[in-house]
Formats: sequence, C-alpha cells, structure tokens
Amino acid sequence: MLTDKHEKEIGGVVCGVDEAGRGPLVGRVYAAAVILPELDEENEVFQALNDSKKLTEKKRFELAPKIKELAVSWCVAYSEVSEIEEINILNASLLAMRRSIAGLSVKPDSALIDGNISKGFDAVGVKAKAIVGGDGISLSIAAASILAKTERDLYCMGYLDETYPEYGFKKHKGYGTKDHYAAIDKYGPCPEHRMSFLKKYFEKKAQESGNEQ
Repeated sequence: MLTDKHEKEIGGVVCGVDEAGRGPLVGRVYAAAVILPELDEENEVFQALNDSKKLTEKKRFELAPKIKELAVSWCVAYSEVSEIEEINILNASLLAMRRSIAGLSVKPDSALIDGNISKGFDAVGVKAKAIVGGDGISLSIAAASILAKTERDLYCMGYLDETYPEYGFKKHKGYGTKDHYAAIDKYGPCPEHRMSFLKKYFEKKAQESGNEQ
C-alpha cells in the first residue's frame, strides 16, 4: 500500500499532480490534480491506489469514479495539440498540470508533482515538490495519474475514434504502434496529429523513397 509520507512532509493542503499522454503521436496531453482526505488504511480506494501504468484498464476505470467521490477536490485539465506544437510537449504538460491545480475547488498550499520539474508552479500559488516515480510512491499523485489516464483514454476512445475512425484510436490510444503508422501511411495525418512528433518519421520515409528511386 502506498503512503502519505510525502503529503505529510510538505504539509498543509496538498494536491498530487500527474499527466497522461506525453508519448502519443496524436491528441491532447492531460493532467489531473487531486486532494485526498486524511489516510484511512481500511478504505478500499486507498488500498487500491497505485501508479496507473501498474493497473489494468478495467481497474483504472473502476477506481476513477471512486477517487472522484473520495477526493476533497479534483480537477482534470489538458493542453491542445496546437499548444503542444507551439511550446513543445514538456511545456504543454506543465501547462496542463498548472491548469488542473488552478481548477481545484479547494485551494491547495502545496503540490506534489510526478517527475523531476517543480519550477513554474508558483504561478498558481502553490509550493511544489517534484518526485521522480511519484505515481508509485505518493497516494495523491497515484490518484491523479489514474484520473489523467482514464480521462485521456475516454477522449481517445470517444472524440478521436468517432471523428477519425480509420486510425484505430480506440485500440492504441494514439501511441506509435505498427497499426497506427500503417494508418498514417494510408490516410496521411489527421488534424489532431502532433506533426512535430511525426517529423522524423516522414523524413525517414522520404529518404527511403529517394533511395528506392
């Protein structure tokens, strides 16, 4: 079971923050901020919390509404593809994180950020601490990782898949799978593809095409 050690150390009202969707070739990057109540070791939600990547998709979707019900406050936010292209994926991820903190109905004093960057969060009025691998250590970051991941998956399985069904977003969630690249080759990129992520792929394809001539 994960602990609230880091939440207690930083003190005050603490939110955990994590992102989902930095790696895919398409779509928004999501972030979530979660303020949990005091740890109750008998509570099934606290017992089940873990890094979203270590949970099955079914388990994540079972836990997400329970986290929302348990939380003192939670917020999911995102950055659009246009923002990813303009300011790069790292800065767009941090922007989504700050938006999720700003959207909380209860103002936190501090934020535990998954990763190694804690700069820039004074813009939303919190003292921030970065924790590498935080989603597998901190309860509130783990809760945030599950909300960010499930919300992004719903976006991929809903809007993206329904709008651009030929790419199979429901299956691969926008990651660079063999099927995804095959669809890009066949149909070209859609308006939601991150062209900066595909630059090297298209350069390689152009080079291969030139070598074949």
